[in-house]
Amino acid sequence: MASLPVEILLGIYLGLLVGIIPALVSWGLAFAFKYFTDVTLPGFGMAVLAIALAGVNGGLLALADKSITQAPNAERVVTAIIVVTMASMYAHSKGDQMGAEFPRRLSLEKLRSRTLSTDVIDLVGGRREATVRVVGEVADMEGYPPLPEDLRAEIRGSEWPFPADLRIAELEERLADRLLTEYDLGDASVTVDERGRATVVAAPPFSGLSKRIEDDRHAVSVDAVLPTGLARGDEVTLITADAQVRGTVVSARSGDGSAKPVDAEPAETLDGPDVDGAEKPPAPVRAPTTDGGEGRLTAAVHRTDAQPLVRAAQAKVVVESRGTRREYELVSLLRRADVRFRKVTVGANAPVAGERLGEASLRETYGVGAFAVRKSGGWVVAPGDDDVVEAGEEVYAVGARDALDAFEEAVA
Repeated sequence: MASLPVEILLGIYLGLLVGIIPALVSWGLAFAFKYFTDVTLPGFGMAVLAIALAGVNGGLLALADKSITQAPNAERVVTAIIVVTMASMYAHSKGDQMGAEFPRRLSLEKLRSRTLSTDVIDLVGGRREATVRVVGEVADMEGYPPLPEDLRAEIRGSEWPFPADLRIAELEERLADRLLTEYDLGDASVTVDERGRATVVAAPPFSGLSKRIEDDRHAVSVDAVLPTGLARGDEVTLITADAQVRGTVVSARSGDGSAKPVDAEPAETLDGPDVDGAEKPPAPVRAPTTDGGEGRLTAAVHRTDAQPLVRAAQAKVVVESRGTRREYELVSLLRRADVRFRKVTVGANAPVAGERLGEASLRETYGVGAFAVRKSGGWVVAPGDDDVVEAGEEVYAVGARDALDAFEEAVA
């Protein structure tokens, strides 16, 4: 057996040798918890964890174990335990200190609510607006037929304006909805980065014209003089020699076909230098419209109004005003008051599932109000306190963004 000073030196050597990894673990855990959650881990707990990681049986109980304290190399083992404990506690202290002093650029909440970089935000009409641009190749969605090349080219390189204060997750949802609506896609998945660059995976339309026709309506095509700016979805009155028929535009084409139709946009030119070497600016996205003049229009009309249009050689087109869209005014008023609304699907284990809204106390508990509930049998608008919310139903809630986030996390 070596002398006591030698045993102590060997114990220090052994403690440093086996304590490196436990000390790194202690530092990493202390730094991560302090940086992301502002919580300080207990130093004694980290020391126990470090000794356990160092492989000493029983952790701190080794100090009271006679088989260790009375062993020939007891001084060496005890010294190693003390060194590992001190190293881990020192590393824990430094990690906690660095986590508190390190610049806070990330947090768990921020990771969930990332927004676009300020570099891609512009001031348009007095409000902050961001443009999301589809980049790269539009990929085919697994399990679906491939996209037609002309449709893939239309989506590729397109640009979409959105409010600048939306989270990236909301931008992805909204852009996917816009793509589904604009191009009649069967399905779409969108990923947006902080630079406003969107990667799209899409499925082709499941059907063509029939997808745009409502129940109890027929699509009829007529030759007519089309006004400039006619777009899909416009309400029109078609005047023939026999009748006046109201309908909704589903497709139109001006002239001899060289003008762009309202149901599709030409593919945008990909980025790249022009013939003179100048960079081409991206074309703005506008609703596809007609150029006016002689053309052909397809409208969705009631079944009883289809025959007069079929018999007519030509029709006159009168575009009707849709009036003021009050729902958009409501959305603007809510946004100016820093109030949002969101659709939340109630989960099976949600605390509000199976309860009456009065008992759930949404406003007192979550700070939100329910203005509509979508059930399997239809809608319940402005539900009362006696209305019951079941699992799987959709609650349309209104409130501040933080309150909506907490409500969605609690009931989804």
